[in-house]
Amino acid sequence: MYATDGSNYRQVPIGLVVPLDESDVIATVAACRKFKAPILARGAGTSLAGQCCNVAVVLDFTKYMNRVLEMDAQQRFARVQPGVVLDSLRDLAEAHRLTFAPDPSTHNRCTIGGMIGNNSCGTHSLLGGKTVDNVEELRVLLYDGSVMTVGATAESELESILRQGGRRGEIYGKLLRIQEKYAELIRARFPKIPRRVSGYNLDELLPESHFNVARALVGTEGTCAIILEAKVKLIHSPQHRALVGLGYRDIFAAADHVPKLLEFGPIGLEGFEGSIVEGLARKGASNLELLPQGKGFLLVEFGADDAQEAERQARTLVDGANRSGDALGVRLYSKSEARAVWQIREAGPRAAAFAPGAPAEWEGWDDAAVAPEKMGAYLREIRALMNEYEYRGAFYGHFGHGCVHMRVSFDLESEKGIRKYGEFIERAADLVVGYGGSLSGEHGDGQSRAALLPKMFGPELVTAFREFKSAWDPDNKLNPHKVVDAYLPTENLRLGADYKPLQPETHFQFPEDDGSFAKAALRCIGLGACRKTDGGTMCPSYMATREEEHSTRGRAHLLFELLQGEIVRDGWKDEQVKKALDLCLSCKACKSECPANVDIATYKAEFLSHYYENRPWPLKAHAFGRIDRWARLASAAPRLANFFTQAAGLRQLFHWTLGLTRKRRIPRLAEVSFRHWARRHAPEIFRKELGKVSTPAVDGHDVILWVDTFNNYFHPETCRAALSVLEQAGFRVRCPETALCCGRPLYDFGMLKEAKQYLDKVMRTLGAEIDARVPIVVLEPSCASVFRDELHNLFPTDERAERLRRQTFLLSEFLEKIGPEYHPPPLAAKVLLHGHCHHKALMKMKDEESVLRKMGLELQTLDSGCCGMAGPFGFEKEKFTVSQDVGERVLLPAVRSAAAETLIVSDGFSCREQIEQATGRKPMHLAELLLLAVQRKKQR
Repeated sequence: MYATDGSNYRQVPIGLVVPLDESDVIATVAACRKFKAPILARGAGTSLAGQCCNVAVVLDFTKYMNRVLEMDAQQRFARVQPGVVLDSLRDLAEAHRLTFAPDPSTHNRCTIGGMIGNNSCGTHSLLGGKTVDNVEELRVLLYDGSVMTVGATAESELESILRQGGRRGEIYGKLLRIQEKYAELIRARFPKIPRRVSGYNLDELLPESHFNVARALVGTEGTCAIILEAKVKLIHSPQHRALVGLGYRDIFAAADHVPKLLEFGPIGLEGFEGSIVEGLARKGASNLELLPQGKGFLLVEFGADDAQEAERQARTLVDGANRSGDALGVRLYSKSEARAVWQIREAGPRAAAFAPGAPAEWEGWDDAAVAPEKMGAYLREIRALMNEYEYRGAFYGHFGHGCVHMRVSFDLESEKGIRKYGEFIERAADLVVGYGGSLSGEHGDGQSRAALLPKMFGPELVTAFREFKSAWDPDNKLNPHKVVDAYLPTENLRLGADYKPLQPETHFQFPEDDGSFAKAALRCIGLGACRKTDGGTMCPSYMATREEEHSTRGRAHLLFELLQGEIVRDGWKDEQVKKALDLCLSCKACKSECPANVDIATYKAEFLSHYYENRPWPLKAHAFGRIDRWARLASAAPRLANFFTQAAGLRQLFHWTLGLTRKRRIPRLAEVSFRHWARRHAPEIFRKELGKVSTPAVDGHDVILWVDTFNNYFHPETCRAALSVLEQAGFRVRCPETALCCGRPLYDFGMLKEAKQYLDKVMRTLGAEIDARVPIVVLEPSCASVFRDELHNLFPTDERAERLRRQTFLLSEFLEKIGPEYHPPPLAAKVLLHGHCHHKALMKMKDEESVLRKMGLELQTLDSGCCGMAGPFGFEKEKFTVSQDVGERVLLPAVRSAAAETLIVSDGFSCREQIEQATGRKPMHLAELLLLAVQRKKQR
């Protein structure tokens, strides 16, 4: 899991330590020193140059050493542990109208320790500079066990340190000699640009920089010292922002106009190329219509403490741009629009790289920086070089400071392609140096660029870097061969010419990955968006455990290793892989929230299908996976079935047999299932002539109500409400006479052969209706997701499967898209809405919210992530704690704090079960809420 980061490189670590506190770190270093083992201290592992992977003992500070130790709003500083997430610090600082200025796009999971290691920058470096500009002191641990606090050093203090001697005096003496020996070269060879990140910060040792040892250590990528604690500077945070978007004929024209835009005094100036937008459009990304006309885009942000002032600054730019006519389009965004546009900028470039039909694109020349006034010319030359090598790639980045990112279609799987890549970056480096630029403007040197540093600095300063590292780490045990004496950029590649993964036969067809499970597993590029904890749904198990193996990235990396067969050697039968996948709740959030659309829920089902080949499935798999069969049998005598599952002694036996926690109640079967009720009260919906439909209904009023297992047998009132709502909306509702099931529970246990049979039966039974394009309304989101997702993956070329996929709607989608003339009755009430994970991941909540707002409700949609129940997951004894931790993150506290008269709405069966069992509140399905509104209207 820790063998790679966000880069192209892979090195299997010796081991992993997750320290609880500083004493654990010191003890770890002592143990490593005893055995002469290298050490790699890392943050969130999102580095893009290979500096976060090495053959070393990895220190991961993110789980425990993640606290803000002190915040002084008066003196404007904070003391933090290395594992604190940037947004955690910024949220605390914002209470005092302060912020930590650097803000990379990974701000919701990157750590301060990692930012210090990389010298991170981000969108608002115009406002507050790089990380190096915002560090005041560091408390560091060296490989020899020395602990010291370093910072700016006055001349008198330096003399005192040298007199005192010891290890600190020895280091400072060596640093002083470096300063004296190389000062003129440093002044001459270090580029005078805003984004010089390459190399060590030897300029911070110069007298004019006050011999700032802490800042000299910033950007050393863990090669010199281990950070135990940092004192960082906080700056004033403008409380109001205004964002302007400008569109140009191409990215070169956009870059040419950056110097002119900087005259308006923005706090952020970002750019990206039109091909990124085209890639997002192929993926069906939302909010692209917010971008102005053009093929090259700039986002210019202004900040002030007064909202009108921020808008005034923005309008000044808009007026100026309109007068000049330089831009094809100009747009001033509202706050909500600005959030959506920033999301396009932050996640779009990497998301677009995985658009359907796009060739694979990789890091490798992703981070050069030049002076802003030279950027247009540089981009034209680097594009010409890319064209010469027949490479594809799009530009984006922090244009206000001349920093350009790109992902390029390097061939990293053949000897010829790797040689070609090596030649390209050599020439690209020459190009950047010719413009007086930096090989890295943000991402660091690591392995991608470190071997190229002589081009930029010359051999003498590279020798100075080596002397600097040796002063701190003479045995070369801290992240060795990164930055100094570095591996070549073509070594240790994650792929490489010998990349020959297993290509196993699979049940899922992976049509978006050329039918290859290996290619699907390779989607993860290490961005670590699954390690966020501040919102969204991905990844619920990581949010609960803070363990890498329970993140989307950790699981994807394990599957990559499984297919490599080098470290994970038991293939589909590997217990460690199964253990990591076990806590996956199959929420599908990664399929939508991961920029690369990694789909662990599908990969888990595929893995389990092979894991259980030639071995029996556990009893719980048969019990839960085939719940449709048992529920159908039990519905013949529901009272007797409920007695066996609810009576004290029998309930305990039932729980023990299936390995369930006693803290859960087995849901009670309804006295009368919906289908049984409907045969007596609405027999017309089962008319056999439904199956004789052969042509599309000309009036468009026919609809099939999908009666799923859970709502049929456990909550038939939901089906009755949906039937009433659809009929009142003017639709002729029909249900298949044969009981059908989508097979959703089967996927949880990898019963894919059976799941495929279930879907085949559905398509045969409803074949005429599907072919006649009769829409199907599904009440349970997890059932809808089978038809919208798994069906296509199992039957990618089946025309009927594709029609079923397109004709499947949730109730809210159907009322909004197929029944636009439907006007829901008004209801004076407060509603707390929680979306099912599959609903949010695949169908989105827009239609649900639209229907509710049309009712005139006071609506609050929770950013609650996963409820934690996830079908059988929350019932299993060993998973109960994680299940509750997931629910307690947002959802359950919000429900408990809601007023008694507030209606809780959630369409998922599991979600409603979790809410009711954990809070005692009884949630409603949208269908029930709509029916309630009708009933209250009649009462008035």
